[in-house]
Amino acid sequence: MEQKAIYPKLRNIDAFPAEVEGQQVVCLRDPLNLAGKILFVPFPAFFIVRLLDGQHSILDIQTEFMRQFGRLLYREDVDRLIGKLDENLLLESDRFRVYEREMIKTYRGSPSRAMALSGESYDTKPEKLEKAINAFYQAPDGPGVPGLLHEPAWLLGVVAPHIDYRRGGYCYAHAHRAILETCAAEVFVLLGTAHMAMTNPYALTAKDFETPFGLVRSDQEFLEEMRRHSKTDFYADELIHKGEHSIELQVVFQRASWKNRPPFQIVPVLCGSFHEALLKDKSPMEIPGVEEFIDALKKAAHRSARPVCFLASADLAHMGLRFGDPEPPNPSSLRSLEAEDRKLLEYIERVDADGFYEELRREKDRRKICGLSSIYTLLKVTEAKEGTLLKYGQSFDAPTQSVVTFASLALYG
Repeated sequence: MEQKAIYPKLRNIDAFPAEVEGQQVVCLRDPLNLAGKILFVPFPAFFIVRLLDGQHSILDIQTEFMRQFGRLLYREDVDRLIGKLDENLLLESDRFRVYEREMIKTYRGSPSRAMALSGESYDTKPEKLEKAINAFYQAPDGPGVPGLLHEPAWLLGVVAPHIDYRRGGYCYAHAHRAILETCAAEVFVLLGTAHMAMTNPYALTAKDFETPFGLVRSDQEFLEEMRRHSKTDFYADELIHKGEHSIELQVVFQRASWKNRPPFQIVPVLCGSFHEALLKDKSPMEIPGVEEFIDALKKAAHRSARPVCFLASADLAHMGLRFGDPEPPNPSSLRSLEAEDRKLLEYIERVDADGFYEELRREKDRRKICGLSSIYTLLKVTEAKEGTLLKYGQSFDAPTQSVVTFASLALYG
C-alpha cells in the first residue's frame, strides 16, 4: 500500500545565527517558549528546516537537499530532525495542538498572568530588582533621579523600549521619569508589541499581572467598556500574553519606580503585525479589526472615571545577520541607521500617525521596525498635541552581528 505523503510545517518561530562551542548554528526560538528552551541546529540541518513550510513533502526535501549539496539525505535523518522539532513543540502538529489547547485552558483558568521572565531578564528578589532599576536612572546615559510630580501634569502618551534591561534599561528610565514627573494618570493602556502571529490585529487580556512587587491590577471596567464597543473577539489570541515580554518588562519597570503614589492599573493590549499591509501598500485602517479596535479604545478612554495614559512598548530597527540581512552592521551603516531612525521619530514628535506609517511604507519596512503597530495605534488614539524625543539608543550584539535600536518619547497635551 502506498504511503501517504507527509507535509510537515514549522510554527511561526524565531531563527537566528550564532556560534556555539566554535560551531556555526542556527538558534530556533519559540516566542511562546512552550518547551522552555532554544533548539540549536547546524547549518545543513537548517536547510531542511527552511523547507518545512507545509508545501514540501519529505521526498521533496530529499530532492532539494540533493540538488543543493550533491549528496543523499536519508529518510531516517529527516524523520529524526522532524521528531526533534516536534518534541520541542516547534511544528504545527497534533502534539502541539493538544498542548496548545491545554495551555489555553490553564491560562484562562488562572487568576493572574504569571511572570515569564523572572530570574532571566530581571531579579526575582524585590530589593535587588528595585536597586537595579534605580541604577538605570543614574547611569551615564540615564535621565537622573526623578523629581516630584509637577503641576499641571499633561503627559498623555509615551513610547518606551521593550529591549531587555541589560541593553536598554537607561532608555526605559527616560520614559518612566517623564511619567513620574509629568503624568497624573491612574490607568495605563499598555500597547505591547506581539512577536507572534495573531488571528486578529489586537489581543486583550483581563488578567492581573504578577511582578516581584505584587500584583498590578488590570482595569476591569475599562476592558468591559471596550467589550461593549467591539464586535470582534479581541480575546481570541489571549494565550500570546502568556510568554510575551513587551508588556511584562514595562509593568515591572514601572512598578519598581512607583513610590509614594496610589496604585496604578493597566489595560494590557498586544498589537499584531502590520507588515502585510505595508507590502501591499494598504493603510492599517484597511486591516479588518483595526479601525474597530481603535474606536473602542478611544471610547473607553473617554468614559474612564480615572485619567488615562497610553504607553507604546516598542523597539525600532532590527538589522544584521540575525534578522536576515546579508551583511552585519558597521560604524558607517550604524550612523546612517541613526539618521533614518531620527527622521522617523520626528513623525512621532508631530503626533502624525499617517506620516509615520507612510515613511515605513515607502521603504517597505527595510529596517524591520517591530514597534510599528503599537506606535501607530498610540498616535491614533492619543489626544496629545506634540511630542519630545527623550533618548535614542542602539544595541549592537557581537555574537549575532546584529543591532536593535530604540527610543523613549513623551507626548504632551
